[in-house]
Amino acid sequence: MKPLFKPTRLLLGMSLLWPMAYSTAQTVAPTEPAVQAGTLQAVTVTAERRTENIKDVPSSISTLSGEKLDALNTGGQDIRMLSGRVPSLNIESSFGRAFPRFYIRGYGNTDFRSNASQPVSLIYDDIVQENPILKGFPVFDVNRIEVLAGPQGTLFGRNTPAGVVKIDSVKPSKTTDGYFNASYGTYGTSALESAFNLPLSGAWNARISAQVQHRDNWVTNDKSATKNLEGYDDSALRVQAAYDDGGAFSALIGVHGRDLKGSARLFRANIIQKGSNDLVEGFDPSRIQTDGLNNQTLTNTGASLKLKWSLADVNVYSITGYETVSAFSRGDIDGGYGAAFLPSGGGPGLIPFPSESAAGVRDHQQVSQEVRVESKSRGPLTWQAGAYLFKEKLGFDSYTYNTLGNNAQSGAVLKSDQTNDTYALFGGVTYAVSDVLKLRGGLRYTQDKKDLATQPLPAGDPNPTNTSKGLGSTSDNSMVNWDIGATYKLDKDSNLFGRIATGFRGASIQPAGPFGPLNQADPETTISYEAGYKADLLNKRARTSISVFHYDVKDQQLTAVGGTNNAVRLLNAKNASGDGVEVNFDAYVTPNFLVTFGGSYNNTKINDAGLAVGVCAQCTVLNAKNAAGQALIDGNPLPNAPKWIANVTARYGIPAANGGEYFIYTDWAYRSETNFFLYRSAEFTGKDLLEGGLRAGYNWGNGKYEAAIFGRNITNQVRVTGGIDFNNLTGFINDPRTFGVQFKAAF
Repeated sequence: MKPLFKPTRLLLGMSLLWPMAYSTAQTVAPTEPAVQAGTLQAVTVTAERRTENIKDVPSSISTLSGEKLDALNTGGQDIRMLSGRVPSLNIESSFGRAFPRFYIRGYGNTDFRSNASQPVSLIYDDIVQENPILKGFPVFDVNRIEVLAGPQGTLFGRNTPAGVVKIDSVKPSKTTDGYFNASYGTYGTSALESAFNLPLSGAWNARISAQVQHRDNWVTNDKSATKNLEGYDDSALRVQAAYDDGGAFSALIGVHGRDLKGSARLFRANIIQKGSNDLVEGFDPSRIQTDGLNNQTLTNTGASLKLKWSLADVNVYSITGYETVSAFSRGDIDGGYGAAFLPSGGGPGLIPFPSESAAGVRDHQQVSQEVRVESKSRGPLTWQAGAYLFKEKLGFDSYTYNTLGNNAQSGAVLKSDQTNDTYALFGGVTYAVSDVLKLRGGLRYTQDKKDLATQPLPAGDPNPTNTSKGLGSTSDNSMVNWDIGATYKLDKDSNLFGRIATGFRGASIQPAGPFGPLNQADPETTISYEAGYKADLLNKRARTSISVFHYDVKDQQLTAVGGTNNAVRLLNAKNASGDGVEVNFDAYVTPNFLVTFGGSYNNTKINDAGLAVGVCAQCTVLNAKNAAGQALIDGNPLPNAPKWIANVTARYGIPAANGGEYFIYTDWAYRSETNFFLYRSAEFTGKDLLEGGLRAGYNWGNGKYEAAIFGRNITNQVRVTGGIDFNNLTGFINDPRTFGVQFKAAF
């Protein structure tokens, strides 16, 4: 599918208009609320679909905004930059920038196929991004990111038993303002981000924002026509128009698009030392030896329409969303060249046989519609209720290639099509029992139906014994979810809260194909208990929250990925559980010195005595095995679920003349070791990872202009962050260290 517009061209046009917009801005200066130095601003969130102070919401919520987001975005990062930046959030990908997988409190899904269902929902500007490829849309010109621990099964639209990552972009306003942010660094890493707010005639206002990111190919391949890899060109835009004449009706129209071209994730053969999780001696991140081809393309276009009617006693909302995406990703799965059975052998290390494959989304359409009514009562009782409709059509393909035969396609393309129809009715009430005690409750009924079919075997298929074609399956599930919560005000600055919530995820179906037979996983249900404390401290110079939690997942859907036959199999564990603690703390040590800390402990466990999965061919398996040689995984942690996550930021400013400031800012994120697969092995246990960033610079004009130098992954820590386990010790690694310069101007 061709994109409806070219983000790169739009951003170029915006940059040409910047001087004119700047000139106009001289007569329409933006107004900013005065904030006392050394005082934390109140944090408002929309976790309950209303704007509220974060400490009044009876659930665990973490937020990202402002300079923290700017710093993370500086080095050409994608959405995986959010991993570890708030408690209990981990994000990884075996597709690089195109297909992120989210985990909250250790609860997620490792499935890499195009129709994979994830229990963490990503909601961008009130629209559910259901397909995992949609979840990689770039983060730019964003007002706030909220991470809501799950379940969030009553007020949000799709698959939220593990939680919600909610991203809200900056909306059009009546002021003429904007910004221009450019950076350049190591490996030709460049990022250009810009936004312009344009008041139009009458009650209309518009905002145009865009981002372009580029990195040169920095990995040299010694064994293929594709000599240089790991570069990318990733551009995205957002155009919004808002109508508000001060009356009862208002509207917001938005369109957005993305265009990505570059390398797929690089799988590197035998980079892990057998018997340990150390990298092999002499490992060089900038070189690879692989004879497969590697490329990745993605285009995404979407639109939304949000309408609001403010009536005498209620507000009525209509939220309509449309998304479409096409994608193709091809890579060398064995991670090396040649094969052990060839006279010339192969390498590096053991390559038992070559494997080269690709996946693509050829047809995709997602339509969602929500209608919601909320009360405007100022009394003790408030309520909201609504209906939600979701329809998705997905056509996705898998390909295999003969690496030893000039990389030609081998066999026929396996085409699959899936439809997913969901509708839901939901409601919630809040009741103030007294000035200090407030109760909340919610209810949701969901009906979820999927229908998957694989294209029948065509006449003349070069592989007539292929029995994977012409197969299909359906599922039809319904569930009632509920949650109850309470906040108790200890004093004007601190609250206690508690919450019990349930969640639901419908059945998943995976087509037959190169990686296994048609298979299906039953629906899963979740119940969670949490309690905590939130407070503003020291006359709002500090803020903290702490929560403890426990959850149980019945019939949790898991994906067994890899093993000796490289199968991908859906299965259900009888039960999985998680226990933990989460802490957030922000404080001004002095009026010019701000520190933040977030941390979490998550202890997850699979509870199913008879559940067994296939294991790797070359690694050291640490689990007991059954008679069939499969690993028994009862008691194992969930995959990609580190026990410890922590993040720290610190900013120190030195005031200068004429409203200027010298500053230094650092941010660090840590996660402890993590299990890549359902079974445990010495090699496929990722080492703990600590990545840090640093920015130092000068801003002037009361913060309108800024120039800085920066570094990302400044200690140059190299870690295996995922693996391919079916025939050798293949892995992929984190992003390299980068240094650069940045300039930002606001007007």
